Amino acid sequence: MSGYILCQTKKAEIPYYIENISTNVYSLEELCYYFYHNLYLVDETILNERLCVWFQEELDLPKLAAKLRTLFVRNFSIEEFLYPVFKEINYLTYEEMKNLNMQIQKLSEESPLLREKCKGDALVESGMYVHAIQVYQKLLEEETLEEVREGFTEDIFHNLGCAYSYLFQMEKAVECFQKAYEGSRSRESLIAYLLAFGVTKTPEEYQNLVRRLGVEKEILKEIKAKLTEFGKKPEIPADSENVDKMLENLTRDYHRSTGS
Repeated sequence: MSGYILCQTKKAEIPYYIENISTNVYSLEELCYYFYHNLYLVDETILNERLCVWFQEELDLPKLAAKLRTLFVRNFSIEEFLYPVFKEINYLTYEEMKNLNMQIQKLSEESPLLREKCKGDALVESGMYVHAIQVYQKLLEEETLEEVREGFTEDIFHNLGCAYSYLFQMEKAVECFQKAYEGSRSRESLIAYLLAFGVTKTPEEYQNLVRRLGVEKEILKEIKAKLTEFGKKPEIPADSENVDKMLENLTRDYHRSTGS
C-alpha cells in the first residue's frame, strides 16, 4: 500500500456513507484504507447488506457481494468479511497482511469492554467527539470495568473529559477529569483536572483548589505555562475573500464532530 491510492475498480456515483466517522467513500480502495486503519470502528454499522448492495450496484462487483452475503446467515468473524474485500484488489502487501493478522488476533483476545473503549478512543482520534462520548457513557454504566484492569474506569473518565473539552463543554470536562484524578491520583489526571478547572473557574477558585490538593510547584509551573498558551488569541486573517470559506470549513467540521 503506497502513499497514493490508485483506483483499480470503478468509482461509485453514489458514495457509501460510513456512519461512525460521518464520511463518504467512493471506491473500494478508499474503503480498504478505512478498514485497515480503523479496525476498532469496523462493526455491524458497516458490515451489512447495505454495503453489499453498494458493492453490487455502484462498484459492479456482484461476485464479491454474493460471497459476502453468505456470511449473514451465521455469526462471522471480522476477518471473514475483510479478507475477501482486501483480496479483490490485492490491496495489502505481504507485510501489511501480516500486520493486519496480528491486529485482528489482538482484537479477538481483548475483552468486549476494552474493545469498546478502544472504539471510543478511535472516534476521538477521528474527531467524532459526540459519538465517542456516547460510547464512553454507555461503558460507564457497566459494573465490571475494574475486572478489565485496575484504573480502567479512571481511564474512561479521563478520555470522556477530553472528548467534552474538544467540544468546549468544559464544565462536563472538569467533572470527568475530577473523577479520573480522584480514582487514579496520577500526574496526568491532575494536570488535566487543573487545566480544565483553570479555564472555567475564577483565579480565586483555582488557587483554593491548588491549596486543597497540595499541588507541587513543578506541576503548577507546567500548568501555568499551558494556561498562558491557552489564553493567547492567534491572529487569524478574516478578510472578505476568505471569511466565507472559513465559515464553511468551521460549519463542516462542527457537523462532522457532532455527527449531525
